[in-house]
Amino acid sequence: MKPPFYTLAAKYAVLLFASAVVLYPLVWMTAMSFKPYSEWTTVAGVRWFPTQPTWDNYVFLLQGHVDSLAVTIEKTLAKPLFSSLVTSVCGTLIAVIAGTLSSYAVARFGVAQKLPLSLLQLRLFPPLAVIIPLMVMWSFIGAVDTWWGISLIYGIVTLPFAFWLMKTFFEEVPVEIEDAARVAGCSYWRIFYRITLPIARPGLATCTLFVFIMNWSDYQLALILTQKDWVTLPVYMSSLNTALDNQMYGMKAALGVIAAIPPIVLGLLIQKHLVRGLTFGALKQ
Repeated sequence: MKPPFYTLAAKYAVLLFASAVVLYPLVWMTAMSFKPYSEWTTVAGVRWFPTQPTWDNYVFLLQGHVDSLAVTIEKTLAKPLFSSLVTSVCGTLIAVIAGTLSSYAVARFGVAQKLPLSLLQLRLFPPLAVIIPLMVMWSFIGAVDTWWGISLIYGIVTLPFAFWLMKTFFEEVPVEIEDAARVAGCSYWRIFYRITLPIARPGLATCTLFVFIMNWSDYQLALILTQKDWVTLPVYMSSLNTALDNQMYGMKAALGVIAAIPPIVLGLLIQKHLVRGLTFGALKQ
């Protein structure tokens, strides 16, 4: 039976409202990134879109200065962007690989039954409660302001999330499939690599995206564990407050647009697995 017209109208109205709420800050940030200095500091009124679009905000981030502004910055965007990419990707690989292997062992073989709760404790403690001993430990091993030190802590911090998420996905995979493969003579590793992991691929893609976003957007750990060589994008954005009376809105908006590109690109690359990963229970049908 076809639903009444007012029901469909109400659904579309809710969807349009939710889309507007989500897209409003993105549209505003993108428009702000193309506004010249005279428009994002004006008091004559707020304009949605720039009347004189310019690339000056992006040029300023890449070169450290533009002709229209009598201000410069010492550090440009290139190195923080590279630092964020390296540390986020490496931290994501550590968390996803370790979380996938350990969660499969717990879900299928019942080993280390206390491991799930032990990993969960890493997320229960606030970062400020462990940051002092962490800083002392990282200083002792020479990991402060290094790419591998930041990547390692990113992998450790996001490991519980990856573990619990992949454990849920592996528990959704029918165990009868693995039993049939084992009867046919497949080894445990071959079963995991050739059968279970391809079935759980949507969950693995979803886990990778979420873990990458968590590492990519981290500010607190990067602020404490970086000094100058491996400063990430969130820390670099805070340094833009030191010029133009803390009103570098156009540059910050341009940096926000650039920072949003890698997660969006990763989401587009795995979009065919993303919806299935978010509704993995469909495997039971």
